Amino acid sequence: MVRCFGFVSVALLVVLAASMVVLPLLLPPLPPPPLLLLFFPVGIMAALMFLAFSPADVGENVVALTV
Repeated sequence: MVRCFGFVSVALLVVLAASMVVLPLLLPPLPPPPLLLLFFPVGIMAALMFLAFSPADVGENVVALTV
């Protein structure tokens, strides 16, 4: 039987999940980030959509379909 996660990995994931639940309750609310940082995820999404919809360069891999 192949084990995907060891004990240390599972313990680290449990500690990380517990800290994500507990720390927002203990820490004071933070001020909003600067406007420029808010556009960073939007820029990443735009770049990924551009790459997803741009045509691939398939100069040598042309397949001709005949029926």
